Amino acid sequence: MPTQQELQAIAAQHDFFIGIDSDGCCFDSMELKHKECFIPNIIKHWDCQPVSKYAREASEFVNLYSKWRGVNRFPALVMTFDLLDAWPEVQARGWRSPACDSFREWVKTETKLGNPALQRAAAAGDAVLQRTLAWSEAVNQAVEEMVHDLPPFPLVTEFLQQASGQAELLVVSGTPGEALQREWAEHGIDGYVQAICGQEVGSKAQMLEWAAGGKYDPSHVLMLGDAPGDLKAAKAHHYLFFPILPGQEAASWERLYHEALARFFAGTYAGEYEAARIAEFDAVLPSKMRWQ
Repeated sequence: MPTQQELQAIAAQHDFFIGIDSDGCCFDSMELKHKECFIPNIIKHWDCQPVSKYAREASEFVNLYSKWRGVNRFPALVMTFDLLDAWPEVQARGWRSPACDSFREWVKTETKLGNPALQRAAAAGDAVLQRTLAWSEAVNQAVEEMVHDLPPFPLVTEFLQQASGQAELLVVSGTPGEALQREWAEHGIDGYVQAICGQEVGSKAQMLEWAAGGKYDPSHVLMLGDAPGDLKAAKAHHYLFFPILPGQEAASWERLYHEALARFFAGTYAGEYEAARIAEFDAVLPSKMRWQ
């Protein structure tokens, strides 16, 4: 994974820059990863067997079907626990989420929420952090075994080919870097991007700042993503945003490839056009579960 210094050292060869999320944006991998890799390991490692159906629904809501879609796995786990603790049906069963104060504090204070930082924190012997690390490593192992042969969405490769001629491209993702490298190389699209940045590098806002800050006019920087966190990262620096709408990914890539990319390069993307795209995006994902 590139360091902050390496991202800052990337020279601007073009007048434009595009940051690109991976899971759920370029690859239809979100459902597979969460339903088959994350959630079974949450139930196994955090003793959710008595409320497994509620744990599954809460985790799917946080990670796939809400405005928190795409959030880093560690705060997502905290949010899943909080939803379960507040759920009347779960309360009626007498189940409470595991006490994990040290993990919650680590999520609040750590700036690089990934396994390397967690390994360093857990090395001091904290049992909760060690339990969290065991869960996270089990998730990664499941992803490595399960997630393969998933091609990019239609037109992703064509977009990368076209855009790379006029813009620097960077993968800006909250996925572990090893999985990103494997997935992008598997489909031969890693060569179109300047670097592939995963959760170990820092936050998405930091990645954009280090790679693009001070090198491009903000109106020449575009972030592509399928989650509100991608929008937040872009707007933290007054950059532009194009949403890949969850459940409408193919249509989104059609619009990006045939319409929005040309607008971006022509300087007509900002304003009403971008606002309409963001309004569509905001309407797709709810902020409350069915019982709230």
